Amino acid sequence: MPKAKGKGGKGRRRGKNDLEENKRELVFKEDGQEYAQVVKMLGNGRLEAKCQDGETRLGQIRGQMRKKVWITNGDIILLSLRDFQDDRADVIHRYTPDEARNLKAYGELKNDFQINENAEGGEGGASDEEGGVEFEEADIDEIYPLLVRMHTLCEPLSWTTLRVVLISTRSGSKLY
Repeated sequence: MPKAKGKGGKGRRRGKNDLEENKRELVFKEDGQEYAQVVKMLGNGRLEAKCQDGETRLGQIRGQMRKKVWITNGDIILLSLRDFQDDRADVIHRYTPDEARNLKAYGELKNDFQINENAEGGEGGASDEEGGVEFEEADIDEIYPLLVRMHTLCEPLSWTTLRVVLISTRSGSKLY
């Protein structure tokens, strides 16, 4: 029988133990650290970040954060600057949108940083119901030849189905 790894069970996999993240203290920058916003993810634990001092730096996500803290474009992060390389830095903390708003309220962040609102959801996307695709209104003269062609290509469609589509498009009603 394999030895237990001690990671937890079904509740941990479903994210039940996320209560600790809500209670964490706000981390302010110290000497040798800088607030930044992620411009582009480069892969392999690297990113391009625009710092508050106006410089764009190549950031390296530290090992403790890899695969545990997901960083996306637009996130506010805390960088530890390197003494020997000015154009490179190490990512030591990622702020949630609530923490970033608190930093802005305390005057720590400049106003040119936009806070990524859907960072906690993990997935950004189009807010439209169609998934970001816009459909134009079509005239019946444009639709009819397409339906005839559809009928010739797809035999299982009956003419009654095509008539329903035509009638509903003429009346302006939606089929779903």
